[in-house]
Amino acid sequence: MTKNMGSADRIIRVIIAAIVGILYFTGTIPGTLGIVLLVLAGVFVLTSVISFCPLYAPFGIKTCKINKK
Repeated sequence: MTKNMGSADRIIRVIIAAIVGILYFTGTIPGTLGIVLLVLAGVFVLTSVISFCPLYAPFGIKTCKINKK
């Protein structure tokens, strides 16, 4: 897997995941919707850590800087 996520994309995903986590654990987002959003937040954190988004690959999207050698 090559990197296809830039640092801004990764930071935004982590912030969104943190907001969803806080809203879920404070009870603002309850029930099934809360669980689905919590799982999505976990995916956001995982993709941010590995700097690879599987949904970007088929479309050829890269938000990281390209190293020209």
